[in-house]
Amino acid sequence: MTASRDFTAFVQELFAPLGGVSVRPMFGGAGVYSRGVMFALIDDDTLYLKADAESKKAFEARGCEAFVYDSKGKPVQMSYWKLPAELIDDADEAVKWAQTALAIAKAQKAATPPPSRRITLGAARRHR
Repeated sequence: MTASRDFTAFVQELFAPLGGVSVRPMFGGAGVYSRGVMFALIDDDTLYLKADAESKKAFEARGCEAFVYDSKGKPVQMSYWKLPAELIDDADEAVKWAQTALAIAKAQKAATPPPSRRITLGAARRHR
Protein backbone atom coordinates (compact mmCIF):
# COMPACT_ATOMS: atom_id res chain seq x y z
CA MET A 1 0.00 0.00 0.00
CA THR A 2 1.18 3.49 -0.79
CA ALA A 3 -0.26 6.97 -0.53
CA SER A 4 1.57 10.07 -1.74
CA ARG A 5 1.43 13.32 0.20
CA ASP A 6 -0.12 15.13 -2.77
CA PHE A 7 -2.93 12.60 -3.14
CA THR A 8 -3.70 12.45 0.58
CA ALA A 9 -3.84 16.27 0.68
CA PHE A 10 -6.18 16.22 -2.33
CA VAL A 11 -8.49 13.69 -0.63
CA GLN A 12 -8.51 15.67 2.60
CA GLU A 13 -9.48 18.82 0.70
CA LEU A 14 -12.07 16.94 -1.41
CA PHE A 15 -13.85 15.60 1.67
CA ALA A 16 -13.44 18.72 3.85
CA PRO A 17 -17.21 19.41 3.64
CA LEU A 18 -17.77 16.28 5.77
CA GLY A 19 -16.05 18.01 8.68
CA GLY A 20 -13.17 16.88 10.84
CA VAL A 21 -11.47 15.00 8.00
CA SER A 22 -8.02 13.60 8.66
CA VAL A 23 -5.77 11.19 6.79
CA ARG A 24 -3.56 8.85 8.80
CA PRO A 25 -0.80 6.56 7.55
CA MET A 26 -1.73 2.88 7.67
CA PHE A 27 0.36 -0.03 6.36
CA GLY A 28 2.01 2.17 3.75
CA GLY A 29 -1.33 3.55 2.58
CA ALA A 30 -3.68 5.75 4.54
CA GLY A 31 -7.01 5.68 6.34
CA VAL A 32 -9.42 8.57 5.77
CA TYR A 33 -11.39 9.61 8.86
CA SER A 34 -14.14 12.03 9.76
CA ARG A 35 -14.20 12.81 13.47
CA GLY A 36 -12.46 9.54 14.29
CA VAL A 37 -14.53 7.26 12.03
CA MET A 38 -12.69 5.63 9.14
CA PHE A 39 -14.84 5.76 6.01
CA ALA A 40 -12.24 5.46 3.23
CA LEU A 41 -8.74 4.27 2.51
CA ILE A 42 -6.02 5.14 0.06
CA ASP A 43 -3.78 2.58 -1.63
CA ASP A 44 -1.45 3.32 -4.54
CA ASP A 45 -3.04 6.77 -4.78
CA THR A 46 -6.41 5.14 -5.36
CA LEU A 47 -9.38 6.06 -3.18
CA TYR A 48 -11.69 3.39 -1.77
CA LEU A 49 -14.93 4.11 0.14
CA LYS A 50 -16.61 1.98 2.81
CA ALA A 51 -19.59 0.04 1.47
CA ASP A 52 -22.21 -2.37 2.71
CA ALA A 53 -24.27 -5.00 0.89
CA GLU A 54 -26.67 -2.37 -0.46
CA SER A 55 -24.26 0.39 -1.45
CA LYS A 56 -21.76 -1.93 -3.12
CA LYS A 57 -24.34 -2.40 -5.89
CA ALA A 58 -23.74 1.21 -6.99
CA PHE A 59 -19.99 0.56 -7.15
CA GLU A 60 -20.50 -2.67 -9.10
CA ALA A 61 -22.87 -0.89 -11.53
CA ARG A 62 -20.05 1.56 -12.32
CA GLY A 63 -17.53 -1.23 -12.84
CA CYS A 64 -15.58 -0.49 -9.67
CA GLU A 65 -13.55 -3.07 -7.78
CA ALA A 66 -13.34 -3.93 -4.12
CA PHE A 67 -10.12 -3.36 -2.21
CA VAL A 68 -8.21 -6.64 -1.96
CA TYR A 69 -4.96 -7.29 -0.14
CA ASP A 70 -2.71 -10.31 0.09
CA SER A 71 -2.58 -12.16 3.40
CA LYS A 72 -0.06 -14.97 3.47
CA GLY A 73 -0.61 -15.70 -0.20
CA LYS A 74 -4.41 -15.50 -0.03
CA PRO A 75 -6.44 -12.56 -1.35
CA VAL A 76 -8.65 -10.88 1.25
CA GLN A 77 -11.49 -8.63 0.07
CA MET A 78 -12.48 -5.77 2.34
CA SER A 79 -15.69 -3.73 2.39
CA TYR A 80 -14.05 -0.78 0.64
CA TRP A 81 -14.74 -0.08 -3.04
CA LYS A 82 -12.86 2.04 -5.54
CA LEU A 83 -14.42 5.45 -6.07
CA PRO A 84 -15.70 5.71 -9.65
CA ALA A 85 -12.98 7.48 -11.64
CA GLU A 86 -15.32 10.15 -13.01
CA LEU A 87 -16.15 11.31 -9.48
CA ILE A 88 -12.59 12.47 -8.81
CA ASP A 89 -13.43 15.48 -11.00
CA ASP A 90 -16.94 15.96 -9.55
CA ALA A 91 -16.44 17.11 -5.96
CA ASP A 92 -20.14 17.44 -5.14
CA GLU A 93 -20.94 13.90 -6.26
CA ALA A 94 -17.79 12.48 -4.61
CA VAL A 95 -18.85 14.05 -1.32
CA LYS A 96 -22.32 12.48 -1.64
CA TRP A 97 -20.71 9.04 -2.06
CA ALA A 98 -18.41 9.79 0.88
CA GLN A 99 -21.41 10.79 3.04
CA THR A 100 -22.95 7.38 2.34
CA ALA A 101 -19.66 5.66 3.19
CA LEU A 102 -19.37 7.65 6.41
CA ALA A 103 -22.94 6.79 7.43
CA ILE A 104 -22.18 3.09 6.84
CA ALA A 105 -18.95 3.30 8.84
CA LYS A 106 -20.72 5.07 11.73
CA ALA A 107 -23.52 2.50 11.77
CA GLN A 108 -21.05 -0.39 11.79
CA LYS A 109 -19.01 1.26 14.54
CA ALA A 110 -22.14 1.77 16.65
CA ALA A 111 -23.17 -1.86 16.17
CA THR A 112 -19.77 -3.18 17.28
CA PRO A 113 -19.70 -3.96 20.99
CA PRO A 114 -16.81 -2.45 22.94
CA PRO A 115 -13.92 -4.78 23.71
CA SER A 116 -14.37 -6.70 26.93
CA ARG A 117 -12.34 -5.61 29.89
CA ARG A 118 -11.30 -8.89 31.38
CA ILE A 119 -9.70 -8.78 34.77
CA THR A 120 -7.26 -11.52 35.44
CA LEU A 121 -7.48 -13.35 38.72
CA GLY A 122 -4.25 -11.76 39.90
CA ALA A 123 -5.46 -8.26 39.08
CA ALA A 124 -8.77 -8.84 40.86
CA ARG A 125 -6.93 -9.84 44.02
CA ARG A 126 -4.78 -6.72 43.93
CA HIS A 127 -7.85 -4.49 43.97
CA ARG A 128 -9.25 -5.90 47.20
